[in-house]
Order: sequence, then C-alpha cells, then structure tokens
Amino acid sequence: MSAEKPIAGQVALVTGGSRGIGLAIAARLGRMGARVAICARSAESLERAAESLRRDAVETLAMAADVTRPAEVTALVERTRKSLGPVDILVNNAGVGVFGPVHALRESDWDAVLDTNLKAVFLVSKEVAPEMIRRRTGQIINISSLAGKNAFANGSVYCASKWGLLGLTFCMAEDLRTYGIRVSAVCPGTVATEFSPHAGKDPSKMLQPDDVAHAVAALVTQAPQSFISEVLLRPTQKP
Repeated sequence: MSAEKPIAGQVALVTGGSRGIGLAIAARLGRMGARVAICARSAESLERAAESLRRDAVETLAMAADVTRPAEVTALVERTRKSLGPVDILVNNAGVGVFGPVHALRESDWDAVLDTNLKAVFLVSKEVAPEMIRRRTGQIINISSLAGKNAFANGSVYCASKWGLLGLTFCMAEDLRTYGIRVSAVCPGTVATEFSPHAGKDPSKMLQPDDVAHAVAALVTQAPQSFISEVLLRPTQKP
C-alpha cells in the first residue's frame, strides 16, 4: 500500500460499470490500486469500457450480467472471486429511471425501476456479504440520489426506488457494522451523463461522473475505526 495506491490488492466490483458514473468509479478505484470487476447488460459496451480500463493498466474483469436475476448475480460474484479474488469493495451503481405522472405509468415501469434500483442492490449485497462477514472486512457503497430525499413532479417511481435504497442502506449498515463491514450511500444531484436528457440545463454546471467517483474514493480510504454513512453531493451552481 502507498499514497498513490491506497487500496492496492483489493478487489472492487462495480455494477453498471460500462459507462457514466460506474465507469468513472471503476477507473478511479483502479488508479488507486484495486483489481476491478465491472458488469452491465450490454457485452459490447462492457468490452469498450474494459479496454479503456486496461489501457490505464487496471486489472479488469468484464462480465455481462443482469443484476436483477439471482442466478446471474451468483455467477458474477463467483467469477469475480475466481478471477480476481474475494470482493473487498462493492459499488452498487446500476440504475434506471422512468419518469412521468404517476397515473400515466405502467406496472412494468414500476417493476423495471424497483427491480434495478432496489432489488438488485439487495441481491448483489446478499451475495457478497457472507464472504465479507467471514473475513470481517469489506465496504458496500450504494449509489443513490438526492431524489431519495426530495420529491418532484414526474419522479414518483424513481424517487420511491431511491428512498427505499436509503432505507435499505442504513439497515444494512446496522446489520453488518459488527463484522467490520461499512455500508454507505452516495446521493448525487444531477450528473452530466446519458442517463437522462437534462433538457434546458447547462452540462458544464452539472456534477460530473468524476465528482461521484471522488466521493467513493473518500469513502474507501476512510480510517478503519469509522465510516461515513451518507454523502450528499451537489453542484456549486444550479444547472
């Protein structure tokens, strides 16, 4: 371990790691010395992401997986363990959004958002937790949103998923802290990614994916006797 590589030798698994916030987090953790596994649904976008990480000398495993499906989650974690080692850092970043007035949304919209933004966090965390408990160490970071704290028109399903994610995060933290496992949430405001069109907003005033990665880097380098349970991240200027 060194100042340049403070998490050298650790294994990080980042869901939704093929672009945007997830890729920025994977790249930051890799530069900090971690061996990195990334997953997403698209094998093509994953391979492009993996190539960019490897160009930066990051030891990378890329595996297509739908983290809403328990069997695929099990396979993902097992392959990560066999290829890189047991997971030290899990970043639950995969997320989707469907927006519109509540009376115009469909049950399938609810299922898609809640399964990805909330159920998947439960499934992946549940899969890595037993090994972390056995080793009495580990970090789980859930990428939530300020939408988990603030209501807005057309955000009913997305906000419900992120409010639920914060409740899940804080309860997981209580369940696992006895074993030396830290569970935290990062709640960014609007980030300049492909996630949504951000019509009428100035991208230069938005948060950038690297801003979220910086928050994650701070969490994984926190002194071992404490942990930051929640980070609220806002741009200095409103877009």
